[in-house]
Amino acid sequence: MQMMSLNGEVMRCSSCAIRHRAVCGALSEDELAAINAIARQRIVKAGETILNADEEITFFANIVAGSVKLTKIMADGRQQIVGLQFAPDFLGRAFRERSPYFAEAATDVELCVFPKKEFERLLSEKPGFEMRLFQDTLNELDAARDWMLLLGRKTASEKVASFLEMIARRSPMIGCAHTAEQAGVSFHLPLTRSDIADYLGLTIETVSRQIGKLKSAGIVELHATREVSVTDMDGLRAAASSEA
Repeated sequence: MQMMSLNGEVMRCSSCAIRHRAVCGALSEDELAAINAIARQRIVKAGETILNADEEITFFANIVAGSVKLTKIMADGRQQIVGLQFAPDFLGRAFRERSPYFAEAATDVELCVFPKKEFERLLSEKPGFEMRLFQDTLNELDAARDWMLLLGRKTASEKVASFLEMIARRSPMIGCAHTAEQAGVSFHLPLTRSDIADYLGLTIETVSRQIGKLKSAGIVELHATREVSVTDMDGLRAAASSEA
């Protein structure tokens, strides 16, 4: 079972890093062959648009590597970041005609892309596949509710710590590697501080100040504008907790 990439390189689904955690993880070998026949690889550079709001949906995708920023534009032109997605998240809304948001590559992104009509046909034919997508949708709903709690009830320091903890937890699938001792993790922030402020409902100055406090506490180290090492994961989790 193979998928041809855009540069001609053969990708093998059997060795895919996200296969067992992505929507296709529910498929049998025969069913995987069916979806493999419609799958194509797409590489998107950081800053490039993947989906435009209100445009007709022609494809869905699993994120194989990298991170995607989801945004909504309000009537007065203001932008609000409404979500971040990482591997193995599913990008797109099945059985919907138009995209409800903008999707932009926050980092370089590798996608496994499925044409809409063929994908929805497989969903109707493979009950296990449809159930896996439904489970992923519920997980996304749970994550959205957790984020509502963060935005509505957590302090500025807890918001920033929660954001960094989320990135640290998912950084291996963004293309970052844990330290050799596995005691911490280093990563490149997928958002600018301006975007982080927008995402968390804070000012840029507040975000910078709270990151500085985490640095002073020995919980994180800053190596460049967007390069972060978490040296105390337990401390970061405690700082992110509303009970801290």
